[in-house]
Amino acid sequence: MNHDFYETTSFLKNLLKKVFEKNIYKKKDIIIAPSFPFLHISNQILQGTHLSISAQNISQREKGSYTGEVSASMLKSIGIQKVILGHSERKKFFHETNSIFVEKIKIALKYGFQIIFCIGENSIEKEKNEQFITVKKQLEETVFHFYEMSKFIIAYEPIWAIGTGKTATPKEAQEMHLYIRTMFREKYGENISKNISILYGGSINDMNAGHLFSQEDIDGGLVGNSSLQVKKFLKIIHS
Repeated sequence: MNHDFYETTSFLKNLLKKVFEKNIYKKKDIIIAPSFPFLHISNQILQGTHLSISAQNISQREKGSYTGEVSASMLKSIGIQKVILGHSERKKFFHETNSIFVEKIKIALKYGFQIIFCIGENSIEKEKNEQFITVKKQLEETVFHFYEMSKFIIAYEPIWAIGTGKTATPKEAQEMHLYIRTMFREKYGENISKNISILYGGSINDMNAGHLFSQEDIDGGLVGNSSLQVKKFLKIIHS
């Protein structure tokens, strides 16, 4: 819930200009997730470029009297084809559960969305060294119900690191990413395991991005606060 209309449009135009000036868009999939009111204009600004737009959420219901909700068909009608699901803030503030995420995934797949699905442990689970148990359970109760793996990007976001300034060390992050990839190999086979993108999403910034991205199983980042400023975001993209 950052950036109003003018800040969003100015950000996107400035980002586009710099990305193409510096020629840093090649071999990268750059996805921007603005707030709901600005999805349409954002999609128009980025039309025909190498950058694409994602929604931050969708309703688990297809249509009906659900005041304040936004459906998959509404988003599809304005050209949106990607959505973030499972984010820790949806769990924390809106009490969304794994069973709700399953319903949201079903709707998203029905309408052909690519899904950026978030998983990760909280500080208590981390302190108890239960992070692998937590992540396994989250995948088994959500993504592993489905077989359309070409539609998924996985984002590992250790909840204890989001917005706290803390971050997993490159070694810790790599260990978890390898664990996640191994689970996909065991469930879906070598080919899917190799090709699924697994992003890191815990307080990633322009200072630590390069170290994280250099790890073999980290394919990119789900960037929070550091994506709000063009200069910082460009450094992350460049790294």
